[in-house]
Amino acid sequence: MEIIPAIDIISGKCVRLTKGDYAQMKVYNEDPLEVAMQFEDHGFRRLHLVDLDGAKEKKIVNNKVLEKLAGKTSLFIDFGGGVQTDEDRRIAFECGARQITGGSIAVRDPELFENWLKKYGPEKIILGADVKDKKIAVSGWQESSELHIFDFLEKYLEKAVKYVISTDVSKDGMLKGPAFDLYDEVMERFGDLKLIASGGVAEMKEVEALAEKPIYGVIIGKAIYEGKIDLKELSKYV
Repeated sequence: MEIIPAIDIISGKCVRLTKGDYAQMKVYNEDPLEVAMQFEDHGFRRLHLVDLDGAKEKKIVNNKVLEKLAGKTSLFIDFGGGVQTDEDRRIAFECGARQITGGSIAVRDPELFENWLKKYGPEKIILGADVKDKKIAVSGWQESSELHIFDFLEKYLEKAVKYVISTDVSKDGMLKGPAFDLYDEVMERFGDLKLIASGGVAEMKEVEALAEKPIYGVIIGKAIYEGKIDLKELSKYV
């Protein structure tokens, strides 16, 4: 299982939200590069970078942060938040993203998202499937759709999607455990998927429990920043 540390960006700073609520924001570091270099120093290969301003504004905002992290570390960066148009997609790749995550765009403009899949292939394009009560959430989780996660996944698996990041919004930032039941259901139905779990991880025993499941990876953010999980201990999975 791949361990993927997360950096969420607002106004160029490393922050975390609780349940996707922008009013519940905590700044952990003014310099995201410093954080990314700590991850790299502990041997982590990947980074999940989210432009929270972009998710809210529906266009990339913090592309300079992406460019800086991609240029000054060797981390394999998957980037999401505000990637809504061909121009956003171009900016993300030109600034150094190795993969981009599309969630809202996959709901609002499936034709465009499918074109990205055809043009760049499933190794470059990740489907974001974030849920509230098993319904897909969009726009930085500010809005809910009527799409059920299983219907959503089935549709895009038919379009050759391979990687999916799924966050249960009710778990995110709560440090009360990940959505084990949701991930079990997803993998039972869609066993060929490279599922990346996200949200709620609070301690090493939960990482160990996820590692026993047939999932591709887990994104960890707040537990690292709050000192609940030690990077050195986590690096044994690298």
